[in-house]
Amino acid sequence: MTGGTEQTSVLITNARVLDVEGAAYLEDRNLLIVDDTIAEIGGHEVGALRDSDVIDAGGRTVLPGLIDAHVHVTASTADLSTLGEWSPSYVAARASHILRDMLHRGFTTVRDVGGADHGLADAVHEGYFPGPRLLFGGKAISQTGGHGDMRPMDRVVTDAHPCRATISVVCDGADEMRKAAREQLRTGAHHVKLMLSGGVASPTDRVDSTQLSLEEIRAVVEEAEAANRYVAGHAYTARAVNRALRCGVRSIEHGNLLDETSVELFRKHGAFYVPTLITYRALAEEGLRYGLPPGSHRKVSEVLDHGLRALELAHRGGIDIVFGTDLLGGMHPHQAREFDLRAEVQPALDVIRSATSVAARLVGLPGRIGEITPGAHADILMVEGDPLQDITVLSRPDKHLKLVLKAGRVMR
Repeated sequence: MTGGTEQTSVLITNARVLDVEGAAYLEDRNLLIVDDTIAEIGGHEVGALRDSDVIDAGGRTVLPGLIDAHVHVTASTADLSTLGEWSPSYVAARASHILRDMLHRGFTTVRDVGGADHGLADAVHEGYFPGPRLLFGGKAISQTGGHGDMRPMDRVVTDAHPCRATISVVCDGADEMRKAAREQLRTGAHHVKLMLSGGVASPTDRVDSTQLSLEEIRAVVEEAEAANRYVAGHAYTARAVNRALRCGVRSIEHGNLLDETSVELFRKHGAFYVPTLITYRALAEEGLRYGLPPGSHRKVSEVLDHGLRALELAHRGGIDIVFGTDLLGGMHPHQAREFDLRAEVQPALDVIRSATSVAARLVGLPGRIGEITPGAHADILMVEGDPLQDITVLSRPDKHLKLVLKAGRVMR
């Protein structure tokens, strides 16, 4: 647990530092970390403070801690409808293992887009759970019968109690949407998530549907902007994506069926695209095993084959692309495999930027995370190998990842 005021310091020596934005390696560097911050980077003139812990990198590659901008850390089952039936304390206990394992894969910051709350984020921050820095949005907002409405067709009643461990709330009309957004923001949410189209995990909607009226979307965007926050939007089809972008949604999640018109709107509005390719591979292969209902499993094929094409369109269009995974249940261990899929379309440097500096801009923390510079949080990885030449250096952390520092503390 955190506590105490005594200053701590770490000196990393003989490091090959990846300058993500500069697209270059800084050879034979020393990094001085004081408390949770990178204090100095330089040559051998950068030395230890009294009582500094010294770590000799031995020429290995050092790069910023990774950012996964689309996770559900409470989703320890792929049957999301059952989460609301579980005790919140049980869900939190299972989430603690998911968080720990993410950190051990090198992810030092994650953005939860449905499920995690301020209590879980505080538990991580205060050291009760080891895990990445947790940027939470609370519960996603869905219309009746939308992607966040997990009721089967024959159930009428809903239970909206805030302590239920669901990933979303269901409401209708601009006024209800405003109130729901304000409730999430009241608890310190870093963003608000809207369900803007059908999806795979929901039982009663079509993937190709659009959800929420333009008035409802704009109401939530207004509330988020008033709080100096932003809206993330779940959307698959070009029609759903384009409606969201025109209304001011800042990040589009998934977007497997976007098209050239969508790319133009991304550029026009300066929005971010967060593909989540690995989840479809994992759901197709293992979804049924980990609780995905058969009806949802049948939907996977509708989006699986389009993900790489959408990524290629986005990359060719020069828009900001961010790393995300969206894994559920026992499929969370596949998180780092997203690097392999992205590398089928993007150069390794662009994939790494998507999980560092570009993601940092999306979440509003440039200069603090996603880079190794003085003044940034000391979120640092040390790996064996050259990730610019071989992306499996990042996608196989069990083999290549040698050290994880989060906020200056050795976590692995």
